[in-house]
Amino acid sequence: MNKNKLVLASFCILASAAMFSACRDKRSTGLEYARNMYDPIALNPDQPVSTENEFLKSFKGQAAQTPPPNTSPIGFVEMDIYPNDKDGYEAAGLNLISSVAPQEKNMLEGKHLFNVNCSPCHGVEGNGQGHLVKLEKINGVPSFYDPEKTSSRGGLMVDLTAGKIYHTIKYGLNSMGSYASQLTPDERWKVVMYVQQLQKGK
Repeated sequence: MNKNKLVLASFCILASAAMFSACRDKRSTGLEYARNMYDPIALNPDQPVSTENEFLKSFKGQAAQTPPPNTSPIGFVEMDIYPNDKDGYEAAGLNLISSVAPQEKNMLEGKHLFNVNCSPCHGVEGNGQGHLVKLEKINGVPSFYDPEKTSSRGGLMVDLTAGKIYHTIKYGLNSMGSYASQLTPDERWKVVMYVQQLQKGK
């Protein structure tokens, strides 16, 4: 047997042994390099935690905790807070004023944010014919500029004030969920600015 065949045979035997040893325990992850890089020190917010540790007892078995009352995440400071009900909606429509300047830059950012977050249902043109509406056959997504389309809370879509649009983005309405966690207050106002542009029609 020449040297090359001996090396090849040795390699095949080692590879077979490694393969069969790896199949021995299906739950085994095999050899791992730098295990501490796989196991973070911080608690995983999606997993339950052990309450055996004295410190973790206060977590009540849940890593993700409810923020303290009257606190807001950084960048999500609300200037005015209106409740998620009809009265709050009407009050927001009368009293909320945009915190962003009516500049071309803000309008373009509002258009981008609208296309990313809103157009799947509302359509790129704001006509209520987004691709999800067509694919899923979702009904009831109104056009922003159709002079006959009414809001489910009353009034024409073309007449919705900035405050009402902002309130709807923050809390959601009907099948539309809240975008409070996806968009900061300033980003919401930029979307409002662009929606009001769509209300004017083509």
